[in-house]
Amino acid sequence: MLAATLNTLTPRLRFNFSKPNIENTVFKLHYQITVTILLAFVILVCAREYFGEHIKCISDQGVPEHVIQTYCFFMATFTIVRHYNESLLQHGFLPHPGVGPLNDTDKTLHHTYYQWVPFVLFIQSICFYMPHYIWKKKEGGRIKALVDGLQYAGLALQAEDTKIGSSTVPSKKTIENQIDLIRKDIIMRLRVTRTWSTWLVSMEVVNLLHLMFQIWMIDIFLKGQFIGLGAGILNYGDWEQINDPLEMIFPKVTKCLFHKYGPSGSIQQHDALCVMALNIIHEKIYTILWFWFLFLFIASLLAVIWRAISFFLYRRSLKFNQMVFRNVATGKFDPHNVISVVNGCEFADWLFLYYLAKNMKSSVFQELYMRLAEELEKRELPYEQSGHEEKGAEPILVGKVDYTDETLPLKDGKKSS
Repeated sequence: MLAATLNTLTPRLRFNFSKPNIENTVFKLHYQITVTILLAFVILVCAREYFGEHIKCISDQGVPEHVIQTYCFFMATFTIVRHYNESLLQHGFLPHPGVGPLNDTDKTLHHTYYQWVPFVLFIQSICFYMPHYIWKKKEGGRIKALVDGLQYAGLALQAEDTKIGSSTVPSKKTIENQIDLIRKDIIMRLRVTRTWSTWLVSMEVVNLLHLMFQIWMIDIFLKGQFIGLGAGILNYGDWEQINDPLEMIFPKVTKCLFHKYGPSGSIQQHDALCVMALNIIHEKIYTILWFWFLFLFIASLLAVIWRAISFFLYRRSLKFNQMVFRNVATGKFDPHNVISVVNGCEFADWLFLYYLAKNMKSSVFQELYMRLAEELEKRELPYEQSGHEEKGAEPILVGKVDYTDETLPLKDGKKSS
């Protein structure tokens, strides 16, 4: 009856199950949002038809226009430090910030980054995707293989599996067999499970370290001007002035010197004035990146700190475990089962269970958790464990003393009473 009804409704049913969730939100910020932002910036920089040429130079008639522009683009332009004077600019003694007469003793700022901006942004997008790529290869679809088919657990009402279009709704017996299979997989393959979790945590740390490396590299790319960019913008109050904080890093007008031989064989110097059209885009790009990287750094740091807190609390606090698992699987967890599970596994096993909970129906995970607790309760020590933990976790004490202090390993009050 149910099968016939479901088959009748199949054309109207839409099962929209997302891919398995194998990383946290902060991880996704690195390879989804950040990569998208960087690729969008690459397209923006390369869209010349909307913003004009990268560089447009004017000089005397001694050098053809296309020659001076090509030369100045490849050989870099410069500005003069002493001409970043707001007073002279306001009174009209200087045409543009950093542009004016050049003396032998003048300190100059050479600008070469604009040649490399699209390439650097594209390479950065690849770098931000690499931790996710490595993690996917190491994860190997393990979560998907275990939970595949359990998406339809809420429809498991029949005694036999039911075919609905291209999908199969499992029976109650199939669901029970799948749960038992997952339980056995966790118990018998703890070493694999711990490797899974180790790679996940490692890649989360790599994300944080890689972000710090990228900030450092951009600062070198912009000659030490990137790290203080956002703070300078926030502290700057008068944007009506000509010489704003972005002007020295991303000048709109620069100078370029071209030398050639004259008719008599002497060297002639040609002074060119170059308009950097894309710098109006570059300054927006790196300002956005500064604030985004600041947010991403804080989020990544908090994510790593949360992992460290989880490591220290997963076996010490019953309330912590209940809070974590209730966040991903609705319903109450039997404290006795929670104690049995956390005392019978290491942190890597616990973390793997957490991600299983994120990818399973609450009712199915509750059943799995109960069976796993029953299995682990039979053993006083986790599988392949020598009786002591790594630094950061207390020794496992089962049924010896009834501790109520949650800073110590979890104990089953019922057993000790």
